[in-house]
Amino acid sequence: MSIYWYLLAIVVILAIFAYNSLIRKRIRVKEAWADIDVQLKRRYDLVPNLVESVKGYMTHEEDVFQKVTEARTRAMEANGGEEKIQAENQFGQTLKTLFAVAENYPELKANQGFIELQKELVDTEDKIQAARRFYNANVRDFNIAIKVFPRNILASIFGFKAEPLFEITEAVEREAVKVEF
Repeated sequence: MSIYWYLLAIVVILAIFAYNSLIRKRIRVKEAWADIDVQLKRRYDLVPNLVESVKGYMTHEEDVFQKVTEARTRAMEANGGEEKIQAENQFGQTLKTLFAVAENYPELKANQGFIELQKELVDTEDKIQAARRFYNANVRDFNIAIKVFPRNILASIFGFKAEPLFEITEAVEREAVKVEF
């Protein structure tokens, strides 16, 4: 009869280790999302300056400014998960539209302030991309952990849910924004 108690103790200890592993993975996902959030905030802060520097040159493009401003607001107000990812993809698309329209204004492309803002935005986009890769790697590990046996049983019991990957949607071009100086 004592062998059953030993087996039960081993099962309980293994369950504790598995549960703690799931907790660690979930915390890594949240930490990775926080890294993305920092870079997104930096981008949100750059965009108003970019729009202001462009407005003087692009007087006939008010609808572009409006779309960028609205997309920025939606992205800032979106709550995590799928909603945030979709809002960010839409915001990225509107920024590409702004840069595409800016190509039609040679004097704007020569403006030093605009050039510096473009460089900062490109740098920020690179950091967002790196943070997104880090986040997606952590999400992948977490999602695998909650789906494989026997952790899937613990995950189900304790309410662990799969996290969404931060992917670029089909509506957003998969190419980087081209910035020519």
